[in-house]
Amino acid sequence: MRKETMKTILNGLFIGLLSLSLCSGMTFAAQRHKPTDTDKNAGKTVMITGCLEKGDEAGEYSIKDTNGKAYGLRSKSVKMADHLNHKVTVTGKVMQNDKEKEKEEHQHVDVTSLKMVSTSCK
Repeated sequence: MRKETMKTILNGLFIGLLSLSLCSGMTFAAQRHKPTDTDKNAGKTVMITGCLEKGDEAGEYSIKDTNGKAYGLRSKSVKMADHLNHKVTVTGKVMQNDKEKEKEEHQHVDVTSLKMVSTSCK
């Protein structure tokens, strides 16, 4: 009788440890593949008002909204160079970051329209 009780206890411990390790592994995997804010917002249309500035790369511009959040701006159809250092409102779609750019602090927007608010950023 004692041998059967000990076997039952050991089986219960084994099943408990196995369940715990599976749950831990699944939690780790879920956290590893957690989508970034950019991934969640990819394709979303946004409207941003702020001062248009030159970006880090050729053909790229940047803007900060009223909350101080920075966006990288690109466009094939809108001429943004004419509005450097102007206060503007841009509308566009949030682009999904490339794997190599995932660590960037700001989202990139494909600008579809631009409206000048003021010739100065003040």
